[in-house]
Amino acid sequence: MLLEIDNVTLRYGRIEALHGISLHVDEGEVVALIGANGAGKTTTMRAISGLRPIASGAIRFNGEDISKVRADLRVVRGICQSPEGRGVFPGMTVQENLDMGAFTRRDTAAIAEDMERVFTLFPRLRERRKQAGGTLSGGEQQMLAVGRALMGRPKLLLLDEPSMGLAPMIIQQIFDIIVEINKQGTTVLVVEQNAQQALSRAHRAYVLETGSIVKEGTGAELLHDPAVKAAYLGVG
Repeated sequence: MLLEIDNVTLRYGRIEALHGISLHVDEGEVVALIGANGAGKTTTMRAISGLRPIASGAIRFNGEDISKVRADLRVVRGICQSPEGRGVFPGMTVQENLDMGAFTRRDTAAIAEDMERVFTLFPRLRERRKQAGGTLSGGEQQMLAVGRALMGRPKLLLLDEPSMGLAPMIIQQIFDIIVEINKQGTTVLVVEQNAQQALSRAHRAYVLETGSIVKEGTGAELLHDPAVKAAYLGVG
């Protein structure tokens, strides 16, 4: 088990945003976390990456309790995130944005290899490497955010709403690349409102509602679950 979230509670002031959730991600998997706006998906990602402290429970990575480990040290351990809203540095070039993803690393030759890997996965970024991040299209910025996270050489890649605000054709392309990243050996946890795309690609998935896990199963099982279809796939 690569990641284990064990009975985690998280609060914003007096408001409990996560109510004792438990989930796990095994090495080599793509796991999806789906749910409506406000369900707690991004909060879960922030808890894993260390951006929000948990109130109780435990987060374990590679068998080690990282619940109190600083966010930057979690990156060093191999947890890298492409955040909701992309978080591209608008005044920096594509190349500089990607370099920021490798900020904690000193293995120059391996960094160059990973840069080439990102440019192979996202040829558009190679074409735009000298262009400012803020001038890219939404789809290109999403590619850049994923590529920047890959520059940390993650053991676990966290993707928060990678399809948000993108055209259907670009969404398809992004998810195809997520599958390719996984085939190359990177474990992926993806938070996504586009349940159809997420469940059709995921090995396993969880449904989060108002801070609680209410369903889990394989991606295919949840894709064909009547309650999930009614709530998230627009099928009555």
